[in-house]
Amino acid sequence: MSMRIRTSALTALTVAALAAGTVLTAPAAGAAPKAAAPKFLSASQLPPHPTSSWTAGPVTDGFPEELGFCVSTEGVLDYDYRHREFRTDLETSAVQLTVVTGTAAQAKALAKHYDDLIRTCADRIEESSPDVEAEGRDYGSLPVEEGARVRGLHTETSWGATDISLLSVGRDGRTVTVVEWGQMGDFGDAPVAAFKKTTTTAVKKLY
Repeated sequence: MSMRIRTSALTALTVAALAAGTVLTAPAAGAAPKAAAPKFLSASQLPPHPTSSWTAGPVTDGFPEELGFCVSTEGVLDYDYRHREFRTDLETSAVQLTVVTGTAAQAKALAKHYDDLIRTCADRIEESSPDVEAEGRDYGSLPVEEGARVRGLHTETSWGATDISLLSVGRDGRTVTVVEWGQMGDFGDAPVAAFKKTTTTAVKKLY
């Protein structure tokens, strides 16, 4: 299947993110003050691809569209969002988001909010997209800095497109990072152990 099929399927799922009912509450302090920018994963720190090397894009300001079908900025303060996209020569892609909040308490609440969105993403997708079957899995927490959690999401459309994603949320102090890996396939194609290592590296590398 082509990248066009996968992209169109994920675009259709973006609507599901807008249905998330959880609104993150935080002090009305406005945007977080500027601080040292968190560091990002490099291409070599992604789960190895069996036939293609990873290429890392530039670190870019703003929220990545690639996370929009599960995670969004809906109901969240205007924090300092930055992201980096990764590609292989085939159908595999990844993205890392970093969010610098104002306090550790805000970051803790934001990390829980994002994890809740990922945990409930499959249900929201099926509610908003009758032609898509979705299943989520919990791969557990990781003991890194203030903690991280890894989850999986499989989607299959009525026209035969099947995609697998691994998503994680981690926190170091007042900074939250979200990492997403995805390709065509199912849970059997997901490099869970390697992605856990990537997530651990991502959180440790922030500062």
